[in-house]
Amino acid sequence: MKQKLICIAGPTASGKTALSIALAKLLDTEIISSDSMQLYRGMDIGTAKPDMAERDGVVHHMFDVAEAGETFSVARYQQMADACAQEILSRGRIPIVCGGTGLYLDALIDGSTFSGDETNLEAREKYNAIAREQGAHALHEMLRKVDPESAERIHENNVKRVVRALEVYEQTGMTIGEMNARNKRPEPKYDAILFALCPTERQTLYDRIDRRVDQMVELGLLEEARRLLEQGRLTGTAGQAIGYKELVPYLQGQATLSDCLDTLKRASRNYAKRQLTWLRRDGRVNWIYYNSAEEFPAILQQVTEILTARGVTY
Repeated sequence: MKQKLICIAGPTASGKTALSIALAKLLDTEIISSDSMQLYRGMDIGTAKPDMAERDGVVHHMFDVAEAGETFSVARYQQMADACAQEILSRGRIPIVCGGTGLYLDALIDGSTFSGDETNLEAREKYNAIAREQGAHALHEMLRKVDPESAERIHENNVKRVVRALEVYEQTGMTIGEMNARNKRPEPKYDAILFALCPTERQTLYDRIDRRVDQMVELGLLEEARRLLEQGRLTGTAGQAIGYKELVPYLQGQATLSDCLDTLKRASRNYAKRQLTWLRRDGRVNWIYYNSAEEFPAILQQVTEILTARGVTY
């Protein structure tokens, strides 16, 4: 019998953190983050990383495990998060995985293996240089010629993933989709009970996102972004984090704060759309529609009923 994972997914600002913490307290268990940016130290406000008060005594794993500016791959995440899950399971508890990075969540659930030499930096630097010198669009067009399926799926501004797809093709002669299909386990490693939170109306989600950005600014987002920029830590994967790169033009005196915040809100809304698209392709998802704080007790009850039906005991 496969080991269970409870997974809380959904777009940004959908209420994942609150539900995961309430559920962890109910089940006396721990949380593993599946957010690709919350794993960086010093990137707290812009990634909506819950502080110690919000965590309410619940142990969280995969926060602050890398320095901003450090390269961090999905393969490395899978190895580290899987070790966390196994340690929690060894104590008779079912881990709760919470986060909005679908690629990381899928890697953990499926136990995927990853091929292509991720330590070979020569090809990576070649493609990164093309992006710097010719622009992200030119790099994306290179990908479209050799791997149109990935080009359709990966936005041209996501330079890291475009570079990775080109790296895999250069090193193996296969598209990244072919490589992942070849290396994917025959069936998922874990019996995942997967929930996705989302408001009923798209506009409700967008309003929440806009309010969250405003709250982040009140909490000190600008100061956090300025510190990271001055320390030279907004590079690599961390440099692509929504919440920081949009503020750089303001911090460098090249744009107004109002324009940069509008850009940040728009980027966050677009990211939420991509998160929803990723989740909707997965038939395992139990959709939970959560519109207001008043509904939280009913939402928690709905989730626990589904867990009970799947054999989770309290």
